[in-house]
Amino acid sequence: MKYLSADEALKQVNQGDNIFVQTAAAAPQTLVKALANRHSELSDITIYHLHTEGVAPYVNPEYRDVFKTKAFFVGKNVRPALETGEADYIPVFLSEIPHFFNRGIIKLNVALVNVSPPDKHGYCSLGVSVDASRAAVINADTVIAQINPNMPRTHGDGIIHKSTIDFAVEVDDPLPETSPPVLREAELSIGKHCASLIDDGATMQMGIGSIPDAVLASLTNHKDLGVHTEMFSDGLIDLLESGIVNNSKKRIHPNRTVASFLFGSRRLYDFVDDNPNVAMLDCAYVNDTAVIRRNPNVVAINSAIEVDLTGQVCADSIGTRQYSGVGGQMDFIRGASLSPGGKPIIALPSATSRGTSRIVPFLKEGAGVVTTRAHVHYVVTEYGVADLYGKALRERAKALIEIAHPDAREELEKAAYERFKIL
Repeated sequence: MKYLSADEALKQVNQGDNIFVQTAAAAPQTLVKALANRHSELSDITIYHLHTEGVAPYVNPEYRDVFKTKAFFVGKNVRPALETGEADYIPVFLSEIPHFFNRGIIKLNVALVNVSPPDKHGYCSLGVSVDASRAAVINADTVIAQINPNMPRTHGDGIIHKSTIDFAVEVDDPLPETSPPVLREAELSIGKHCASLIDDGATMQMGIGSIPDAVLASLTNHKDLGVHTEMFSDGLIDLLESGIVNNSKKRIHPNRTVASFLFGSRRLYDFVDDNPNVAMLDCAYVNDTAVIRRNPNVVAINSAIEVDLTGQVCADSIGTRQYSGVGGQMDFIRGASLSPGGKPIIALPSATSRGTSRIVPFLKEGAGVVTTRAHVHYVVTEYGVADLYGKALRERAKALIEIAHPDAREELEKAAYERFKIL
């Protein structure tokens, strides 16, 4: 490991290189800024990443002839660039992204990562984002790392020896943070409905945001819960500290919380720092349905942009506008459905902030189907739970209309009659 300045380290990037940028809160801000500073010397650079927090200067319009961005998951910092052509999106399950690198489908020349300082044995940690970053580090020709004292040292697959790092840049970059959301009445109702489906001893998967936090806030009377999830945030900490989540009933990694990446406040980052009860593992493993299904009573809680009357779930786009990505939704929906006693749940408010129904007769033109109607089981809104599993199309339509926003039900009933001849 050779220590250099950021500008010197990024001189290792050559024309035509494929570059990986680490995920979410671990996105190495100093390195990506230094990469952008080299724009006049480079051309034909392709950048691969999942969702990243912070700046993404490589998608700026003035660099469109230098950098091409191909995102596996779309965050707000690259969303406008998809519409103007500076970025593109690769549809893929989260569980399969490491395979692109491990199997040579995408050849990486450089990996840019953000790690904790080496310990006395010479080991650094990928910290809050192991996900596909571990596979990128293993397979890239050159690894350039920020050595950052603000990065928590997490246990699991993200431990890498300093010899793995070719060039190191010392920084003191604070990690991006997000505060727990203020929960509204509708979200609290959704949380209570979801909690009613969760049995004591269940293993949970949830994400970040109002609905997952509302579910977690409704679990204070549960016991012996476990967590095997692609990511989690601050909402889980109180349940872990109180012992409600103790992972005692899990068959895979009992007594440990399993995740692949994290995003939240400094409280979360401090909680996972050197915490042996939190295992940060490669997403090819965490999101593998064959692994997920081995735990009993897996409850997967995922959200959606809209759901049609047959149960098709759009979670990645608004019509033709790419909003996010496939992510791990199908990995866990399928894994939970195959788990003994498992329950896959799609939870969403019945209407948008503008009052438009999220339960619709048809998905918008160009919308992506992330969870198919053959995979969907439970759909939850603030108005209740629709159990669609084993139900015919007409039964599904009726059940979904019952949990739709009251203002939308008459139109949905008309659409259901026209399509299915039901009243």
